[in-house]
Amino acid sequence: MAGRTDRGARRRARPGPAGQATVEFALVLPLCLALLLLLVQVAVVARDAIVVVHAARAAGREAAVTPDAARVTAAATRSLPHARVRVVRREPPGGDVEVEVAHRVRTDLPLVGAVVPDLTLRSRAVLRVER
Repeated sequence: MAGRTDRGARRRARPGPAGQATVEFALVLPLCLALLLLLVQVAVVARDAIVVVHAARAAGREAAVTPDAARVTAAATRSLPHARVRVVRREPPGGDVEVEVAHRVRTDLPLVGAVVPDLTLRSRAVLRVER
């Protein structure tokens, strides 16, 4: 009977595949989380890029009908608060008006913010002056 007990104790003392899987998971988990955070940050920047284009179009539409810079800025900041708006050029009616909108995108997510610097997104819109 003593032989059976010794063999069973040796069999249980060996590390099994469950222990190996746990160690592998612990090693891979931080990498997977970092990649997930990076993917979320890329999605946030892509969304902000679309919003910057939309704000430039809105500011350009407003600049096409009015020379008032405050109304042009208000049109852009309705969709993108804290946007920097600049009327690059404005020609007489029938000509073109060009508006530039810039916005700073912060990379505040953990781990990603330390690796990826803050970005400045810019968009320009050129429309025909109506009035």
